[in-house]
Amino acid sequence: MLKPTLLCSALVTALGLGSFAHAEVKLGFIGGFTGPIESLAPPIFSGAQLAVQQINQQGGILNGQTLTLLSADTTCTDASAAINAADRMINTEKVTAIVGALCSGATIAAANNVAVPAGVVMVSPASTSPAIAEINDNDLVFRTTPSDSYQGEVLANLLLSKGINEIVVTFVNNDYGQGLSNAFSSVFEAGGGSIAANLAHEDGKADYRSELGSLASSGVDTLLVLAYADTSGETILRQAYESGNFTQYIGADGMVGDRLVGAVGADVLEGMIATRPGKPDIPGSELFSEAAAAAGFDPNSVFASQAYDAAFLLALAIEKNGSADREGLSAALRSVALPPGEVILPGEWEKAVELLKAGQDINYEGAAGSQDFDERGNVPGIIEEMVVRDGAFTTVGLIE
Repeated sequence: MLKPTLLCSALVTALGLGSFAHAEVKLGFIGGFTGPIESLAPPIFSGAQLAVQQINQQGGILNGQTLTLLSADTTCTDASAAINAADRMINTEKVTAIVGALCSGATIAAANNVAVPAGVVMVSPASTSPAIAEINDNDLVFRTTPSDSYQGEVLANLLLSKGINEIVVTFVNNDYGQGLSNAFSSVFEAGGGSIAANLAHEDGKADYRSELGSLASSGVDTLLVLAYADTSGETILRQAYESGNFTQYIGADGMVGDRLVGAVGADVLEGMIATRPGKPDIPGSELFSEAAAAAGFDPNSVFASQAYDAAFLLALAIEKNGSADREGLSAALRSVALPPGEVILPGEWEKAVELLKAGQDINYEGAAGSQDFDERGNVPGIIEEMVVRDGAFTTVGLIE
């Protein structure tokens, strides 16, 4: 007679459940849950969680396995924290791939020190620095949001089109701020604009009055702040208003959050102009918006749709690859993201699985638009023009 433990093993084998202990596929999410974008991070994470929830509700991944999304905090600006977060996801949790990071410096640190050496694919929904495209990544680092090379160009041309041709600029002194400032400045000045002063600042200080005094000495009253909503961006705008030297405020994606408006003051920021990567008016965007609203978060939150696309694409790539192995995932990701193939929209997981099992090609058209990766893992994307109206950032239009 079999002992109880041997009997259980025999039953597991007989029922074909020998792989039960491995009936889970893991994705990692690394992002700035604390630090300068902590008010922006939750809906971004919710976007990725929504993709995972839909996949599990529609039968799971790789013949019914559960897709799990684990998370770790990079703090956004601490390279050591980003490296530790990636290390835990990759070497302890053994995730197949990573959604993230969010802040550009965190993505660069995590990729260079952990993910690329380990052969792990990363898809960032929010890292916009042009420096991302320069990583020696062995085709492992992708993003579902456009580079700041494009956002900087759009912002510059937008201001010039509005007759704003003389400004002062301050940018957070890191990969994100420097890259965006450079992209903006070159296009703005080439178009006839004048930047009277352009100063870097360190994030997380309590007092920026010295920097603001230097900017104000130019006599220009339009201030562009390329920083983070929860730290230097908020402090600079508040102290700029207190100084009385500026009348027009401008920002980019890192500043777009209603918490910022509430912290500085709706009356103070009324009319503030900003840009951010957005989502086009297409079927995929509409499907995502409906699902996000039903899940209880704002589908228009910055980078939420891009996070959904990053998670859904990675799951499609794993399904295409036929296993939770890391090897071959990069090629599979390109295969499911690019034409040719049957179009797959957000939420159409069952349809995608059926097509892949039948040996057919698929082409994911996402919540944030076509995710047609170029040779460096970049996507074209769309930029939204935003303005603060009645105490909240409001979309004015889309710029392609």
